[in-house]
Amino acid sequence: MQVHEQYRLYTGNDHYTLVAQSPQHPQTLTVTRATGHLSLKAGAHPPARCDSDLVCYGLFGLISLVHSDYLVVITKRTKVATVLDTPIYTASDFGVYPLERKSTAELLELPDEAYLLGLVKSHLYSAPFYFSYGGYNVTTRLQEQPDAPRSDKPLWETADDRFFWNRYLQQRLIDATTGPGEDDYSRFILPVLFGFLEFKPTSINGRSFLFGLVSRRNRYRAGTRYFSRGIDQKGNVSNFNETEQLVLLDAPGAAATAAAAGRGGEGVRGDVRFSFVQTRGSVPVYWAEINNLRYKPDLKILDLSSTAESLSRHFTQQISLYGPQYLVNLVNSHGYEQPVKEAYERALDAMANPDVRYTYFDFHKECKGLRFDRVGVLIDGLHDELVEQGYYYHDSTASGPEAQRKQTSVVRTNCMDCLDRTNVVQSALAKWVLNTQLRQVGILSVKESVEEHATFLNLFRNVWADNADTVSRAYSGTGALKTDYTRTGKRSKEGALQDGINSAMRYIKNNFLDGPRQDAYDLVTGTWVPRRGEKILGADKQAKKAAVRAAPWVLVGAVSMLAVATFASNFVSEYIAPPSRVALLAFVMGGLSAHSIAQNGIDYVAQPRLARAALDEVLAYEGKGFESGRHGRGRASGVKAKAGSGGATSAGSGVKMVSVEDKAKRTQARKESHVLPMLATPVATKQD
Repeated sequence: MQVHEQYRLYTGNDHYTLVAQSPQHPQTLTVTRATGHLSLKAGAHPPARCDSDLVCYGLFGLISLVHSDYLVVITKRTKVATVLDTPIYTASDFGVYPLERKSTAELLELPDEAYLLGLVKSHLYSAPFYFSYGGYNVTTRLQEQPDAPRSDKPLWETADDRFFWNRYLQQRLIDATTGPGEDDYSRFILPVLFGFLEFKPTSINGRSFLFGLVSRRNRYRAGTRYFSRGIDQKGNVSNFNETEQLVLLDAPGAAATAAAAGRGGEGVRGDVRFSFVQTRGSVPVYWAEINNLRYKPDLKILDLSSTAESLSRHFTQQISLYGPQYLVNLVNSHGYEQPVKEAYERALDAMANPDVRYTYFDFHKECKGLRFDRVGVLIDGLHDELVEQGYYYHDSTASGPEAQRKQTSVVRTNCMDCLDRTNVVQSALAKWVLNTQLRQVGILSVKESVEEHATFLNLFRNVWADNADTVSRAYSGTGALKTDYTRTGKRSKEGALQDGINSAMRYIKNNFLDGPRQDAYDLVTGTWVPRRGEKILGADKQAKKAAVRAAPWVLVGAVSMLAVATFASNFVSEYIAPPSRVALLAFVMGGLSAHSIAQNGIDYVAQPRLARAALDEVLAYEGKGFESGRHGRGRASGVKAKAGSGGATSAGSGVKMVSVEDKAKRTQARKESHVLPMLATPVATKQD
């Protein structure tokens, strides 16, 4: 069932009216501003009177804030591809309209409403959103799409719930459609993908095809790099992305006809379809990194009794969706990352699921000296598993609606962030599979590979590098590292310099900008739901000591004094004091203020304001687990717990499992009963 591609939005004092003048299915949707009530009529019925009207290209949904509900529509779109005769668009502009009769300007005078509305708008304009109106569904991998090219099933019902990013905002329309009434709002319910999508027409050996890559970002446990780590009680993990590589081509006879007609790759019908899917996601145990202005935050692993159950839920879901899981862990085997690696391995050993098969690859050790081509060692080790899992293959000219082959399992790759190392490995695995697919249909000979075709190889590398940058920006705030290798196949000095710049930008954004960004994720996905009239600003803040508030200003003053004493020594000597004394005072003041900032670093980090309770529970947790230290949390935070400093040791592990205090089992159970509900971070949808 097609979603309405275009309609007019009429705004009035009492209503918003969306009129879809579709030749086949004209409909009118009215939203009553006073009550938020939805009503639907067949046919096009513009209101007799309205204040304004404009053309819209999709209904993003309805969202409630603390003083008003808002209608969110897509007002501009850009076509980015045509896939299986389906145009794919990205949203390039939005309209956000309050149901409250007050104007937007009046609502913005309310601080809480202004903050939340700013979060919604910043999220809309910072994320790449993709959509189609029917046919090919961007939220669902090809293997799970309906066999019929034009299914009568509503588009939102064929969407993968995990990647239906605006599902929470569409919930009212879905409830009205599935409820006791007879109205069906399905033609207004537009599933939107947050992620990456790129399709490029290309050719090898004179055979044209469409090469595509789609990464789908999971709306469950969505967030930013340091404010969203690990797993929750429902088995959702942070930064989970499904990445699908597609090859679409016509049958040989049809391909020749297309070439003669000058259609090229863009005009490919897709009689023959290949797809290969991989996943990535945070290490599925309870862990966190606590920002405190240090380059390496404090690492904390919570050894909870529910870890086994949460891990089991995660992989039970993954196996039901993809089949057996081939895990590739790229976390370092020593140093800062080692406790995460070993906590993961202990949890997997305890679960002992035969459909979960674990491979460890020490990326930095194996690829030392910028030898990223050494990833081939990992692929050689996975050769039999890759052959066994296969890929999706469907030649409709040979078998009709039934696919000849389906992918039966998936490789799940992770590093610490599931970004940089993961991107290198995923692109290498995808290239290996692509060679096999192109050989199967005769585009490549048995001994030939895409590495021998420079033009296509350049396209392949750049599409994967673009994907890496997009996935990284959504989580870390910057483009990915190591993309010079992904783009060129070589590590360069320029690439290393760019990585340094990106690392510095990540530090700034993760410490000083990501709090509101995390709030935006929580608000738009429904992880945090506002209550009407609720106070937001200031409710989560604790009064800082005067010394903590003053320290940055004292540091600025000290630096200024030192500059004056150095560059205006004659003036200082004549009117103030000997420059050496001023410089000494500046050094003392600067040292004391810098020490204060380091001791209370967490107070200067931009923290989330909405779902802050989960972070507070992690900070307060003092049960079994691992903690690298308690830096930047002031003197009242307790004794520092360092790796290897003592505590309970987990059996069979070389990692010390440190208890901050030796608690009795009953106390431990009590503390877990408080922390577990906060770690769940549920998404408030009907599906849950």
